[in-house]
Amino acid sequence: MRLLNRLKDGLTKTRQGLVGRIEQVFRASEVTEEALEDFEEVLITSDMGVSATEEIVEELRADIRAGRVRDLKDLKDLLRKEMLRILGPPQPFVVYQERPFVVLTVGVNGVGKTTTIGKLAWRLHNEGYSVVLAASDTFRAAAIEQLQIWAERVGAQLVKHQSGSDPAAVAYDAVQSAKAKGTDVVIVDTAGRLHTKFPLMEELKKIKRVINRAVPGAPQEVLLVVDATTGQNALRQAKMFDEAVGVTGIALTKLDGTAKGGIVFAIKKELNIPVRLIGIGEGLEDLRDFIPEEFVEALLSEER
Repeated sequence: MRLLNRLKDGLTKTRQGLVGRIEQVFRASEVTEEALEDFEEVLITSDMGVSATEEIVEELRADIRAGRVRDLKDLKDLLRKEMLRILGPPQPFVVYQERPFVVLTVGVNGVGKTTTIGKLAWRLHNEGYSVVLAASDTFRAAAIEQLQIWAERVGAQLVKHQSGSDPAAVAYDAVQSAKAKGTDVVIVDTAGRLHTKFPLMEELKKIKRVINRAVPGAPQEVLLVVDATTGQNALRQAKMFDEAVGVTGIALTKLDGTAKGGIVFAIKKELNIPVRLIGIGEGLEDLRDFIPEEFVEALLSEER
């Protein structure tokens, strides 16, 4: 219950922006065509995306015609069902296959990538896994220092080169070190880069190739870190990174600071890339597995 309440707290802005506005639309009127248009606008402005919104609204129209939606409670029940259908079953972050399990983390500047890596390493360490962090963001000396602090804090080994070194060489050395020492997990940090910059995306491809050369089948997870507050721009980023390096999962940060949490539905519906992790606060424990049932329950719950 405590975890669910923490999630509810983290989703306050999205819940108020979504459920609060839905209640305003339907509290003052019957379920009219005008109210449906307002409902559609609420979903789109919550960054659910056009495709997911159209599906939900069409289902609502069908249920209204069939007499299954008569009031706000019926509407919320329908919305809950449709949200869960769109999101599908949980696909949380898990370590699998032979060791080392390699996580290549990518994303644009300022999304909280290194912090997400640190929190993930902390969690894995607590679950009994040995962890190596690879400081492949060699453009900024500060990034290497930040990862060093996280490594010391969470009990992980750090592999680093001098600032300005080849990022792929750092990743390769980290994976080779993990192989030699029998380390369970390697998490590779990379420089934040605009998804529209061709040379930087080519560099990511090189890092991925080098990792695969060291461990066939790796990286087993290409984790894209995106900032929930950017809304639809997060969707564009995901498309570009997926085309470049084949994103296998998403870590959605800063959900507690946005009313745009509907982006979770847009990403799943339009890209079919699972959201693995969500960030709902500053604490180490606030990087959580994304469980659709918990998320939808927190999103549609009554205010406490």
